[in-house]
Amino acid sequence: GIMPHPRYFLFFINQDNMNLRDIKKDIEYVLGAFIEDCSVVAAVRPSTDETVAALMEEAIELYNELKDKVSAKVDGSKKAYFNALRKEILERTDALYTKLSEAVKDAVAE
Repeated sequence: GIMPHPRYFLFFINQDNMNLRDIKKDIEYVLGAFIEDCSVVAAVRPSTDETVAALMEEAIELYNELKDKVSAKVDGSKKAYFNALRKEILERTDALYTKLSEAVKDAVAE
């Protein structure tokens, strides 16, 4: 089945030197990779089209939400805010990959 793709973890190794531009690029890369993986699944398993389309929509909504959070005015520690945001990016993208993996498992079981 589809497992969370390890390639996006590379961008979160050195968090101390990351800036706002890096976080924005990471959001684009991570969610872009997810949407690309959804496209591959839909092409290989047409029976997953509806589920995959819903997951792609969820990824786009997450992208917009995260971009808004990156652009928001931060009260308090920016470092703590952005570290929490990085963690959220990983956790929520992992949740999307888990849903994609379940869709593939269900399609294979049919």
